[in-house]
Amino acid sequence: MMMRTNNFYGEGGVRLELTPSTTSPLAIDVTESTEMRIQRLISENPVVIFTRSSCCMCHVMKKLLSAIGVYPTVIELEEEEISALPPSSAGDLDDHHHVNNIPGDAPAVFIGGTRVGGLESLVALHLSGRLVPKLVEVGVITHVV
Repeated sequence: MMMRTNNFYGEGGVRLELTPSTTSPLAIDVTESTEMRIQRLISENPVVIFTRSSCCMCHVMKKLLSAIGVYPTVIELEEEEISALPPSSAGDLDDHHHVNNIPGDAPAVFIGGTRVGGLESLVALHLSGRLVPKLVEVGVITHVV
């Protein structure tokens, strides 16, 4: 099991390759299950995107969020780890019917511990005017832009 983490600061970005010996809070505990690791990362990061390697939709999600001033933690999952992604609860952000809100589908963005969904759901949240207030609510940005 390999989980890679990208934490983007500005346009350049930083890529972290995690190994079991890493002392980062994003470190992999080899005794921790994939499901528990994903839940921990969701709870420890206010905005996190879980994706596959080289996902163009993830790139668009990062660009949208960075335009607002938010630089999410991005976790690249191996194919066998994607099924461990939790689904959204019925009624979450009123768009749980989108394709990217089923368990094990990536990319998936979580804001404040809540699964927003995939790119379509994130864009819908933005266009409806609910994305920025949600980001303010979780403390990622301090004001409405």
